[in-house]
Amino acid sequence: MKEHLKLSIAAALQAGSEILKIYEHSEIQVEIKSDQSPLTIADKAANDLINSFLLPTKIPIISEENKQTEYSVRKEWDRCWIVDPLDGTKEFIKKNGEFTVNIALCESGRPIFGVVYVPVTRELYYGDVNLGKAYKTKLNAVHNTDIALFAKKDEILPSGKPKNLYRVVGSRSHMNEDTMEFIGELKKEYGTVEIVSKGSSLKFCLVAEGLADIYPRFAPTMEWDTAAGQAICNAVGLKVTLKGSRDELTYNKENLLNPFFLVGK
Repeated sequence: MKEHLKLSIAAALQAGSEILKIYEHSEIQVEIKSDQSPLTIADKAANDLINSFLLPTKIPIISEENKQTEYSVRKEWDRCWIVDPLDGTKEFIKKNGEFTVNIALCESGRPIFGVVYVPVTRELYYGDVNLGKAYKTKLNAVHNTDIALFAKKDEILPSGKPKNLYRVVGSRSHMNEDTMEFIGELKKEYGTVEIVSKGSSLKFCLVAEGLADIYPRFAPTMEWDTAAGQAICNAVGLKVTLKGSRDELTYNKENLLNPFFLVGK
Protein backbone atom coordinates (compact mmCIF):
# COMPACT_ATOMS: atom_id res chain seq x y z
CA MET A 1 0.00 0.00 0.00
CA LYS A 2 2.87 2.41 0.67
CA GLU A 3 3.91 2.16 -2.99
CA HIS A 4 0.37 3.00 -4.06
CA LEU A 5 0.40 5.96 -1.67
CA LYS A 6 3.67 7.21 -3.15
CA LEU A 7 2.21 6.78 -6.63
CA SER A 8 -0.86 8.81 -5.74
CA ILE A 9 1.37 11.54 -4.24
CA ALA A 10 3.37 11.69 -7.48
CA ALA A 11 0.13 11.90 -9.48
CA ALA A 12 -1.23 14.70 -7.29
CA LEU A 13 1.97 16.73 -7.56
CA GLN A 14 2.11 16.41 -11.34
CA ALA A 15 -1.56 17.32 -11.63
CA GLY A 16 -1.06 20.31 -9.35
CA SER A 17 1.81 21.57 -11.47
CA GLU A 18 -0.30 21.21 -14.62
CA ILE A 19 -3.22 23.05 -13.00
CA LEU A 20 -0.97 25.96 -12.03
CA LYS A 21 0.23 26.42 -15.61
CA ILE A 22 -3.38 27.13 -16.57
CA TYR A 23 -4.17 29.09 -13.39
CA GLU A 24 -1.23 31.46 -13.76
CA HIS A 25 -0.96 31.90 -17.51
CA SER A 26 -4.38 31.45 -19.08
CA GLU A 27 -7.70 33.21 -19.20
CA ILE A 28 -9.93 30.63 -17.57
CA GLN A 29 -12.65 29.33 -19.88
CA VAL A 30 -15.61 27.82 -18.00
CA GLU A 31 -18.16 25.26 -19.15
CA ILE A 32 -21.28 24.42 -17.15
CA LYS A 33 -21.96 20.70 -16.71
CA SER A 34 -25.41 19.11 -16.61
CA ASP A 35 -25.44 19.32 -12.79
CA GLN A 36 -24.73 23.08 -13.08
CA SER A 37 -21.20 22.73 -11.67
CA PRO A 38 -18.34 24.49 -13.48
CA LEU A 39 -15.70 22.73 -15.57
CA THR A 40 -12.40 24.12 -16.87
CA ILE A 41 -9.58 22.82 -19.06
CA ALA A 42 -7.58 22.47 -15.83
CA ASP A 43 -10.07 19.87 -14.52
CA LYS A 44 -9.70 17.90 -17.74
CA ALA A 45 -5.90 18.17 -17.96
CA ALA A 46 -5.42 17.12 -14.32
CA ASN A 47 -7.82 14.21 -14.74
CA ASP A 48 -6.01 12.86 -17.81
CA LEU A 49 -2.67 13.07 -16.02
CA ILE A 50 -3.92 11.34 -12.86
CA ASN A 51 -5.52 8.57 -14.91
CA SER A 52 -2.17 7.97 -16.62
CA PHE A 53 -0.62 7.29 -13.20
CA LEU A 54 -3.42 5.18 -11.72
CA LEU A 55 -4.62 3.05 -14.63
CA PRO A 56 -1.49 0.80 -14.58
CA THR A 57 -2.41 -0.30 -11.01
CA LYS A 58 -5.45 -2.13 -12.48
CA ILE A 59 -7.52 -0.74 -9.60
CA PRO A 60 -10.74 0.85 -10.94
CA ILE A 61 -11.13 4.61 -10.71
CA ILE A 62 -14.08 6.76 -9.68
CA SER A 63 -13.28 10.31 -10.78
CA GLU A 64 -15.49 13.35 -11.08
CA GLU A 65 -14.36 13.79 -14.68
CA ASN A 66 -14.55 10.13 -15.78
CA LYS A 67 -17.66 8.51 -17.16
CA GLN A 68 -19.22 6.76 -14.18
CA THR A 69 -19.44 2.96 -14.16
CA GLU A 70 -22.84 1.40 -13.46
CA TYR A 71 -23.35 0.25 -9.86
CA SER A 72 -24.07 -3.29 -11.05
CA VAL A 73 -20.36 -3.40 -11.95
CA ARG A 74 -19.01 -1.17 -9.18
CA LYS A 75 -20.60 -3.18 -6.38
CA GLU A 76 -18.20 -6.03 -7.17
CA TRP A 77 -15.14 -3.84 -6.60
CA ASP A 78 -13.19 -4.58 -3.40
CA ARG A 79 -10.96 -1.57 -3.91
CA CYS A 80 -11.15 1.60 -5.97
CA TRP A 81 -9.45 4.94 -6.41
CA ILE A 82 -11.63 7.98 -5.78
CA VAL A 83 -10.35 11.14 -7.45
CA ASP A 84 -11.22 14.79 -7.73
CA PRO A 85 -8.62 16.21 -10.11
CA LEU A 86 -9.54 19.79 -9.17
CA ASP A 87 -11.61 20.16 -6.02
CA GLY A 88 -12.84 23.70 -5.60
CA THR A 89 -13.28 24.69 -9.23
CA LYS A 90 -15.23 27.75 -8.05
CA GLU A 91 -12.21 28.77 -5.94
CA PHE A 92 -9.97 28.15 -8.96
CA ILE A 93 -12.13 30.44 -11.09
CA LYS A 94 -12.13 33.12 -8.34
CA LYS A 95 -8.32 32.74 -8.15
CA ASN A 96 -8.24 32.66 -4.34
CA GLY A 97 -5.87 29.66 -4.21
CA GLU A 98 -8.16 27.43 -2.13
CA PHE A 99 -8.42 24.51 -4.52
CA THR A 100 -6.89 21.05 -4.25
CA VAL A 101 -6.11 17.78 -5.97
CA ASN A 102 -7.74 14.85 -4.13
CA ILE A 103 -6.79 11.17 -4.50
CA ALA A 104 -7.89 8.36 -2.17
CA LEU A 105 -7.79 4.59 -2.18
CA CYS A 106 -10.84 2.91 -0.69
CA GLU A 107 -11.30 -0.70 0.36
CA SER A 108 -14.67 -2.25 1.21
CA GLY A 109 -16.20 1.22 1.23
CA ARG A 110 -13.63 2.76 3.60
CA PRO A 111 -10.79 5.12 2.70
CA ILE A 112 -7.43 3.56 3.62
CA PHE A 113 -5.22 6.44 2.53
CA GLY A 114 -5.63 9.85 0.99
CA VAL A 115 -3.69 12.68 -0.61
CA VAL A 116 -4.73 16.33 -0.76
CA TYR A 117 -2.42 18.70 -2.61
CA VAL A 118 -2.75 22.50 -2.60
CA PRO A 119 -0.92 23.70 -5.74
CA VAL A 120 -0.80 27.43 -4.94
CA THR A 121 0.79 27.01 -1.49
CA ARG A 122 2.58 23.73 -2.41
CA GLU A 123 1.25 22.10 0.77
CA LEU A 124 0.84 18.33 0.57
CA TYR A 125 -1.41 16.52 3.05
CA TYR A 126 -1.36 12.73 3.13
CA GLY A 127 -2.51 10.10 5.59
CA ASP A 128 -2.47 6.32 6.04
CA VAL A 129 -5.44 5.08 8.06
CA ASN A 130 -3.95 1.68 8.87
CA LEU A 131 -0.75 3.25 10.21
CA GLY A 132 -2.69 5.95 12.05
CA LYS A 133 -0.49 8.77 10.78
CA ALA A 134 -0.99 11.86 8.62
CA TYR A 135 1.45 14.48 7.40
CA LYS A 136 1.72 17.97 5.93
CA THR A 137 4.81 18.48 3.78
CA LYS A 138 5.82 21.71 2.07
CA LEU A 139 7.00 21.26 -1.50
CA ASN A 140 9.68 23.19 -3.34
CA ALA A 141 9.07 25.68 -6.14
CA VAL A 142 8.93 22.97 -8.83
CA HIS A 143 6.44 20.82 -6.89
CA ASN A 144 8.94 18.14 -5.90
CA THR A 145 9.73 17.10 -2.36
CA ASP A 146 13.18 18.39 -1.51
CA ILE A 147 12.92 16.53 1.80
CA ALA A 148 11.89 12.99 2.58
CA LEU A 149 8.21 12.14 2.79
CA PHE A 150 6.77 10.68 6.02
CA ALA A 151 9.12 12.83 8.16
CA LYS A 152 8.38 12.90 11.87
CA LYS A 153 8.42 16.71 11.92
CA ASP A 154 5.65 16.79 9.28
CA GLU A 155 3.17 14.72 11.32
CA ILE A 156 -0.12 16.47 12.06
CA LEU A 157 -2.58 15.97 14.90
CA PRO A 158 -6.03 17.36 15.72
CA SER A 159 -6.59 19.77 18.57
CA GLY A 160 -7.38 18.75 22.14
CA LYS A 161 -10.72 19.43 23.81
CA PRO A 162 -11.76 23.04 23.16
CA LYS A 163 -11.98 25.31 26.23
CA ASN A 164 -12.91 28.95 25.65
CA LEU A 165 -13.02 28.97 21.86
CA TYR A 166 -14.67 26.48 19.48
CA ARG A 167 -13.52 26.75 15.88
CA VAL A 168 -15.97 25.66 13.18
CA VAL A 169 -14.96 25.22 9.55
CA GLY A 170 -17.40 26.79 7.13
CA SER A 171 -17.50 26.57 3.37
CA ARG A 172 -16.68 29.55 1.19
CA SER A 173 -19.70 28.74 -0.96
CA HIS A 174 -22.17 26.68 1.10
CA MET A 175 -22.98 28.35 4.45
CA ASN A 176 -26.71 27.68 4.83
CA GLU A 177 -29.46 27.91 7.44
CA ASP A 178 -28.89 24.39 8.81
CA THR A 179 -25.21 25.14 9.36
CA MET A 180 -25.94 28.45 11.08
CA GLU A 181 -28.45 26.74 13.39
CA PHE A 182 -25.79 24.15 14.27
CA ILE A 183 -23.32 26.93 15.03
CA GLY A 184 -25.94 28.61 17.21
CA GLU A 185 -26.23 25.44 19.32
CA LEU A 186 -22.45 25.33 19.71
CA LYS A 187 -22.48 28.93 20.97
CA LYS A 188 -24.90 27.91 23.71
CA GLU A 189 -22.50 25.15 24.79
CA TYR A 190 -19.10 26.78 24.31
CA GLY A 191 -19.78 30.52 24.42
CA THR A 192 -17.34 31.79 21.84
CA VAL A 193 -17.43 30.19 18.40
CA GLU A 194 -15.11 31.22 15.59
CA ILE A 195 -16.01 30.43 11.98
CA VAL A 196 -13.01 29.51 9.84
CA SER A 197 -13.88 29.81 6.15
CA LYS A 198 -12.10 27.62 3.59
CA GLY A 199 -12.79 26.16 0.18
CA SER A 200 -12.44 22.62 -1.15
CA SER A 201 -11.14 19.66 0.91
CA LEU A 202 -8.92 22.05 2.89
CA LYS A 203 -11.77 22.05 5.40
CA PHE A 204 -10.95 18.44 6.35
CA CYS A 205 -7.26 19.27 6.54
CA LEU A 206 -7.82 22.18 8.94
CA VAL A 207 -9.53 19.85 11.43
CA ALA A 208 -6.89 17.14 10.94
CA GLU A 209 -4.02 19.53 11.73
CA GLY A 210 -5.72 21.12 14.72
CA LEU A 211 -6.55 24.51 13.19
CA ALA A 212 -10.29 23.89 13.63
CA ASP A 213 -12.36 21.68 15.92
CA ILE A 214 -15.30 20.56 13.78
CA TYR A 215 -16.55 20.68 10.21
CA PRO A 216 -20.32 20.40 9.72
CA ARG A 217 -21.32 19.79 6.11
CA PHE A 218 -25.06 20.16 5.66
CA ALA A 219 -24.95 20.74 1.91
CA PRO A 220 -24.43 18.36 -1.03
CA THR A 221 -21.05 16.75 -1.70
CA MET A 222 -19.97 13.87 -3.89
CA GLU A 223 -17.68 11.00 -2.93
CA TRP A 224 -14.70 12.51 -4.77
CA ASP A 225 -15.08 15.70 -2.70
CA THR A 226 -14.59 13.87 0.59
CA ALA A 227 -12.70 10.54 0.30
CA ALA A 228 -9.14 11.91 0.48
CA GLY A 229 -9.98 14.36 3.25
CA GLN A 230 -11.75 11.67 5.23
CA ALA A 231 -8.72 9.38 4.93
CA ILE A 232 -6.47 12.08 6.36
CA CYS A 233 -8.92 12.75 9.21
CA ASN A 234 -9.39 9.03 9.96
CA ALA A 235 -5.60 8.62 10.03
CA VAL A 236 -5.38 11.04 12.98
CA GLY A 237 -8.32 9.52 14.86
CA LEU A 238 -11.13 11.79 13.68
CA LYS A 239 -14.53 10.54 12.52
CA VAL A 240 -16.64 11.56 9.56
CA THR A 241 -20.12 10.67 10.72
CA LEU A 242 -23.55 11.05 9.15
CA LYS A 243 -25.66 13.87 10.53
CA GLY A 244 -27.73 12.55 13.43
CA SER A 245 -25.86 9.22 13.51
CA ARG A 246 -22.57 7.67 14.61
CA ASP A 247 -22.30 5.78 11.32
CA GLU A 248 -19.33 6.79 9.23
CA LEU A 249 -19.47 8.04 5.67
CA THR A 250 -18.80 5.21 3.20
CA TYR A 251 -17.75 5.02 -0.44
CA ASN A 252 -18.55 3.38 -3.75
CA LYS A 253 -22.21 3.67 -2.81
CA GLU A 254 -24.97 3.10 -5.32
CA ASN A 255 -25.60 6.84 -5.19
CA LEU A 256 -22.27 8.73 -5.24
CA LEU A 257 -23.97 11.72 -3.61
CA ASN A 258 -23.05 11.88 0.09
CA PRO A 259 -25.51 12.42 2.93
CA PHE A 260 -24.84 15.35 5.26
CA PHE A 261 -22.01 14.75 7.74
CA LEU A 262 -19.84 16.04 10.60
CA VAL A 263 -16.04 15.86 10.90
CA GLY A 264 -14.71 15.78 14.45
CA LYS A 265 -13.88 13.61 17.44
